[in-house]
Amino acid sequence: MKVYHTLEPIYNQNSKVLILGSIPSVKSREENFYYAHPRNRFWLTLSKVYNEEITDKKEFLLKHKIALFDVIKECDIEASSDSTIKNVIPNDLSEILENSEIEAIFTTGTKAYTLYQKYIYPKTKIEAIPLPSTSPANSKKDIEEILLESYLKIKDYTNK
Repeated sequence: MKVYHTLEPIYNQNSKVLILGSIPSVKSREENFYYAHPRNRFWLTLSKVYNEEITDKKEFLLKHKIALFDVIKECDIEASSDSTIKNVIPNDLSEILENSEIEAIFTTGTKAYTLYQKYIYPKTKIEAIPLPSTSPANSKKDIEEILLESYLKIKDYTNK
């Protein structure tokens, strides 16, 4: 099924970190917001990283100098399965990079990292830092601990 990215990037001129997923899930497209599946641990993990309850997700991101977007502008995908992604057209990150203070780019999950390296890195020449997926499909043992440990790296850039 052909899917088009319909969510606007979240960032402002103070953003220091850009977090990129692959493409919004079915649930995220329905809810019109990033990481909307109730079992996705993205927001829970960020809440733990900053030791703060998240009441307004966009406000939280901007307060902590985090930009959020995805690698893919459009692709063929079955449901929300990254392993089925084909015929990728990448998003253009130039608007975000030119209008913010991005110092680091992180990708959530192996697919986002692989696609970033293939389609976007050749243009930006900014190395991405891969993070584990927060998807409910990533059910490795001790994933909560692994996520927190990995995502704490974000604070190295946002707490300056």
